[in-house]
Amino acid sequence: MKKTVGTFQNAKKNGEKVTMLTAYDYSTAKLVDEAGIDSILVGDSLGNVILGYEDTISVTMEDMIHHGAAVARGAKDALIVIDMPFMSYQASVYDAVVNAGRLMKEGRANAVKLEGGASVCPQIRAITESGIPVVAHLGLTPQSVNAFGGYKVQGKSETAAAKLLEDALAVQEAGAFAVVLECVPAKLAALITERLDITTIGIGAGSGCDGQVLVYQDMLGMFTDYVPKFVKQFARVGDIMKQAFADYKREVSEGTFPAEEHSYKIEDEVIEKLY
Repeated sequence: MKKTVGTFQNAKKNGEKVTMLTAYDYSTAKLVDEAGIDSILVGDSLGNVILGYEDTISVTMEDMIHHGAAVARGAKDALIVIDMPFMSYQASVYDAVVNAGRLMKEGRANAVKLEGGASVCPQIRAITESGIPVVAHLGLTPQSVNAFGGYKVQGKSETAAAKLLEDALAVQEAGAFAVVLECVPAKLAALITERLDITTIGIGAGSGCDGQVLVYQDMLGMFTDYVPKFVKQFARVGDIMKQAFADYKREVSEGTFPAEEHSYKIEDEVIEKLY
């Protein structure tokens, strides 16, 4: 059954955890969907794990639309959330609504996600009033990594913690149906979760959130440029892939692949007539 905004709302009401993973292509989206994951995030993290950028700043609307549409073709049940990339919504409310609309129409999103608190509430309000569901994103917001001076835990001081709670309440009031809390102390994330009526989705924010999200390459051990503290590797798929690639190279070099069972046959008399 297709997951919707209502799925998140009902889970919060019933005390059930929601699950979200990233995906950026058709085949991965199918696997994530078939595993029963509630939501797929087409994250601008594709800049790091797919395109090889050092950050998410260079990711474009065209990148998000291209990968979002591929995911939408593969996932039938999961709620598809697509990130709004850097500067697709910050400059004006008009830009935010137009670009959110493109992600829905061309990227086939079910919802969009944007980073920021009170400062982007006008955008959240306008997007939701246009009939587009919004997921907010607070804490460590990767598009602001240059302003933060690096990837650091957010909300550790009393002032910063109060600001995070204030922002969370603000995005809820603006119309967001869920909020991602990234790299936030677990007790603070639990407090925010308790205070909000909307769903909180944690990544490096402890188990007290209403749900969790991870980048699938991280949790499968496929991306090793850096591994955040909050990542659990549920499988070492990267090691398995490297071994398979090496085995393929070896068998081709030895002439043992392709074997007879991997080849197509033709009658000998047909070949003899060609000599």
